[in-house]
Amino acid sequence: MKKVVIFFCIFAIVSLGQTLAALKIKVVDGDSLEIGTRRIRLLGIDAPEYMQKCYNKEDLAYDCGLAAKDFLQELVDQAQSEKRKIKCVPQDVDRYKRELCVCYAGDVNLNLQMVKSGWAVSYKSDAYHKLEKRAKKRGVGIWQGKFMRPEFYRALHREREKEQQKEKNIVK
Repeated sequence: MKKVVIFFCIFAIVSLGQTLAALKIKVVDGDSLEIGTRRIRLLGIDAPEYMQKCYNKEDLAYDCGLAAKDFLQELVDQAQSEKRKIKCVPQDVDRYKRELCVCYAGDVNLNLQMVKSGWAVSYKSDAYHKLEKRAKKRGVGIWQGKFMRPEFYRALHREREKEQQKEKNIVK
């Protein structure tokens, strides 16, 4: 019995360190993918939320969350059209049970490309901080105008939802 338990423990540790590779993946938003039943969050970056609005240099609102998703989709589609595999290397798991990964399209680091292009910011990591500064200086992606950092957008959204729930409870 002990041998079986030890085998499964070793198998679990080894399998976490392996890369995920696939030709078909679903882009959920600018920093999330699905490969089969696996939910993946790109480690070290934060892209605008799917419904988030930003403002361009003319101060006109646009759907930056959708634009970030579309950019990641283009990277994935290009890799697939060139028969390059998408590989995701798990590093950790987040509170939503998503695998936190660095993902590659062939030898192209998708996490890095999202920040470099300006469609994501560095998040809880120094790995992409310099690239974020360069994107800001060049005024690309979300840096072309004004935006709220995605983590602040999520916090504001949560507060608004709490307030709306309080109002519903008062009306009842």
